[in-house]
Amino acid sequence: MKRRRTIRVLLIVCLSAAALVVAPLIGYRLINPLDVLGGGLTELEMQIFWDIRVPRVCLGALAGAGLALSGMVFQAMFRNVLATPFTLGVSSGASLGAALYVVLGLQFSLAGIAGVSLWAFAGAALAILLVYGITLMRPGFSAASTLLAGVAVSFFFSSLILFTQYLSDFSGSYRIVRWLMGGFGLVGYQAVFSVLPFVVSGVALVAYLLHELNLLTVGDDVAASRGVDCVKARRLLFFATSLMVGGIVAVCGPIGFIGMMAPHICRLLVGHDHLRLMPVTLAFGAAFLVLCDGFARAVTGSYAEIPVGVITALLGGPFFLWLLVSDTGGGRLMED
Repeated sequence: MKRRRTIRVLLIVCLSAAALVVAPLIGYRLINPLDVLGGGLTELEMQIFWDIRVPRVCLGALAGAGLALSGMVFQAMFRNVLATPFTLGVSSGASLGAALYVVLGLQFSLAGIAGVSLWAFAGAALAILLVYGITLMRPGFSAASTLLAGVAVSFFFSSLILFTQYLSDFSGSYRIVRWLMGGFGLVGYQAVFSVLPFVVSGVALVAYLLHELNLLTVGDDVAASRGVDCVKARRLLFFATSLMVGGIVAVCGPIGFIGMMAPHICRLLVGHDHLRLMPVTLAFGAAFLVLCDGFARAVTGSYAEIPVGVITALLGGPFFLWLLVSDTGGGRLMED
């Protein structure tokens, strides 16, 4: 059984890497891989491939990996397979920041980073601080109090977004709705470099706490008996994953359901041990979101594209319902 799961890990990682290599070739204009290797691309095709598609695939891979990893962590912390990276209100906070930027009519950038991304990250950071502050009002740093605080903050910010949309004009309302759909419409590598530090730091800290995460999945009593400081570990995981999600959402918008689908699918394939689950979740999440984006670009048959957040929502809705009613889901506590 252990050998079979190891083979599955290697197979998923290899297939995910192959998908990332193929993804830049797919779009309204298909590109021949032999032309890329042999230098047979026209000037227009080179610009499409290197300046648009490659950075877009890199951004999608980083976003997919970060969201999937965050989902894995939240599902382990809350011991619930229905938990998502947006459970704690980070997405709503970022969306509120972007909505306020649009309504106020601001137009600026800082160090090459769009102003809307800066405001979105500020909103995400505000949501993180609010959830953390509310959680501290109760003793300890329990999963239940964190979850309830996150849900409350998420609902509150969502109501403020609706209020902001109502105050905006038609053009502003359209920009807000379009941003809320999520996507990778940015050109160039600046967005990649903006997201990269958040994902790398989040992945590094989660990897460092994998042993503690395994024990938190079993329960706080067992984890504490093995010498784990549950409050400290949960606090570090909370900030690492929330900041990672905030950085991703600030640039790409709220792309839902990746953090719920990817970890659960990978858990069914390789089991609950996070030492195996983490690399598989990173690889699968990156490839899955990139392929969804490739489908969104190619399905219309024109230069217009469907926001990738729409595609993931269409897939995630039925998946959520299946998870809710199936024997493997239902929101029950996870077991080893």
